[in-house]
Amino acid sequence: MKMKSKKYLEAAKKVDSEKNYSLMEGIKLVKETSYANFDETIDLAFRLGVDPRHADQMIRGAISLPAGTGKTVRVCVITSGDKIKLAEDAGADFAGSDDLVAKIAGGWLEFDRVIASPDMMGKLGRIGRVLGPRGLMPNPKLGTVTPDVAKAVTEQKAGIVEYRTEKTGIIHVPVGKKSFTEEQLKQNVDAIITAVVRAKPASAKGVFMKSLVVSTTMGPGIKLDTLEAVASVK
Repeated sequence: MKMKSKKYLEAAKKVDSEKNYSLMEGIKLVKETSYANFDETIDLAFRLGVDPRHADQMIRGAISLPAGTGKTVRVCVITSGDKIKLAEDAGADFAGSDDLVAKIAGGWLEFDRVIASPDMMGKLGRIGRVLGPRGLMPNPKLGTVTPDVAKAVTEQKAGIVEYRTEKTGIIHVPVGKKSFTEEQLKQNVDAIITAVVRAKPASAKGVFMKSLVVSTTMGPGIKLDTLEAVASVK
């Protein structure tokens, strides 16, 4: 078993592992327990009462966080004609057509998101094995396959996060940075909780939101009061 660092153990002493904190208490505490010398990402983990083995209980989507993500996102747009210039004007880091497909097929991966217009999807088949395993393949459900590539670029740059249920029924999603204010973090947490609650499958039985835990990249997990957190966004 990997030994916990002294700083982690000191941070963990501030957290009552038996307590379910209110949302604002949890947000305040997660900032207090951050000890790394970099601007740590703050993550929210949902444990849901779903069975992802059933397609109709797989929750997946993307949401633009009100306060952004605090990350610089490198966006690659694969499109054609005049839309290449529109994507560039909207802030795309890379925009092109067959040239980008060939470049990616050759191993180039210096980007964080890929947006494609529908007319280019047929050509992306040859790089599906490159993009798919890395979670980079454009998907209409995530807003990354769209005729309005300029709007998609603007949204991705503003701070869109993707969420997806893992095999164990858990969703991990970043909700900001340690440097964010408590109110900014609350806005982002409220937004992602709302999105997940609205995505509840009709076939899901029993308790849907089983637990919520907030933590920094390096810090201890802080359990939240799920009833209070969900009630606050309804």
